[in-house]
Amino acid sequence: LQVDLWQPSSPFHIVGGTVADVRVPRNTTRSLLPYLQQANIQYTILISDLQQAIENQTGGRSHRNRRSLSGYNYEVYHSLEEIEDWMHYLNRTYSDLVHMFSVGKSYEGRPLYVLKLGKRSRPYKKAVWIDCGIHAREWIGPAFCQWFVKEALQTYQTDPDMRKMLTQLYFYIMPVFNVDGYHFSWTNDRFWRKTRSKNMRFHCHGVDANRNWKVKWCDEGASLHPCDDTYCGPFPESEPEVKAVAHFLRKHRKQIKAYLSFHAYAQMLLYPYSYKYATIPNFNCVESAAYNAVNALQSAYGVRYRYGPASSTLYVSSGSSMDWAYKNGIPYAFAFELRDTGHFGFLLPETLIKPTCTETMLAVKNITLHLLKKCH
Repeated sequence: LQVDLWQPSSPFHIVGGTVADVRVPRNTTRSLLPYLQQANIQYTILISDLQQAIENQTGGRSHRNRRSLSGYNYEVYHSLEEIEDWMHYLNRTYSDLVHMFSVGKSYEGRPLYVLKLGKRSRPYKKAVWIDCGIHAREWIGPAFCQWFVKEALQTYQTDPDMRKMLTQLYFYIMPVFNVDGYHFSWTNDRFWRKTRSKNMRFHCHGVDANRNWKVKWCDEGASLHPCDDTYCGPFPESEPEVKAVAHFLRKHRKQIKAYLSFHAYAQMLLYPYSYKYATIPNFNCVESAAYNAVNALQSAYGVRYRYGPASSTLYVSSGSSMDWAYKNGIPYAFAFELRDTGHFGFLLPETLIKPTCTETMLAVKNITLHLLKKCH
């Protein structure tokens, strides 16, 4: 039986009592369901017609005017091309607050664009790094990165907190980290996760860009097999996307005080460590930032996020960007797992983009303002 594991990301994490979300091909349900009944495994069918659910998300788009940038719709999912056009547009239109640049090229030769957001108020400013879309199929991530930029630009004049954030800090925002994979999830396979690099020995594409970092690389929670979803790659930073971002973060490590990475799905706010069960040195500061962020998030729609060290809150995984950022001297490193907890999984409907982004925005502002206050 070939199944695609949605949650957790690897079979290693499945133990007795674990709830697992799996996607099965249409023709295997006939044999799978009797098998589950025989094995006395309880199951619920969450999405009975996945193809229909996919088409609801991306089909029938042409009638919407998605090209006009002044009327850019932040409540729909956007293709890579649309997101890049939008970035170019902002770079031209808000030159006082936005500077767009590329940190390198992807495996397939696409530019890796980052937006630098903030007032050029003084020569040296602390900074916050935000990336979305390390895993291609987690579309709500890039939607949030775009939402964050929109909010920053729209409320800069009227919201004293936002003004303070953009005056005192720079934000480096990478709306789509895994550009090749994201493009592929629009054109070929909606549930693609990895990068698109080719493997010579196996006919499998891609590396898990969140297992490819040089921190306890390819240890527990990562796979050595190129066909697995959690494949760690042939060596650390083998993926040009990871290498480019790592290089940029290393170069700016004295300036960057927070690293925020956006994933889906689980409704969690995670901090280091991922690769081991141990308490980070600045636990009190990070833990209180997480606690307050989760409460701020809940205040919008009552959605509860679990928070804590990634290893014990989610599962152990090695070679993650968050652990790497923390190990490289960025004191606040967080990974968000956005909505939901499995009902829609990776197919979060467009109607939920706004509430998800609105509540997440509260958490991110909370963490950022916490950062500006000294924590000992």
